[in-house]
Amino acid sequence: MIRYIESEWFLQTPQTLKEKRAIIKRILTRAGQKFNISIAEIGFQDKWQRSLIGFAVVSESCNQAEKVAGTVLAFLDSFPEWERGKTTMESL
Repeated sequence: MIRYIESEWFLQTPQTLKEKRAIIKRILTRAGQKFNISIAEIGFQDKWQRSLIGFAVVSESCNQAEKVAGTVLAFLDSFPEWERGKTTMESL
């Protein structure tokens, strides 16, 4: 089972794209290592206060994939540098 999540994020502190990329890289690297997932910025790369993040979870069951996806989102929500906006989920 594959669970794909796409979420929009709003960053308040960066004043430049360089600052935004440093924040995004740090958070995505930590999430990828902690949960062993594929995660990347997939949109709004030219906007310095907005980002679109996509990640995928592969698991043996739908319930397990949903549980891991929820845990990853909670982890991403724990960072004060950004706020989550619209989030879409899809099972494949």
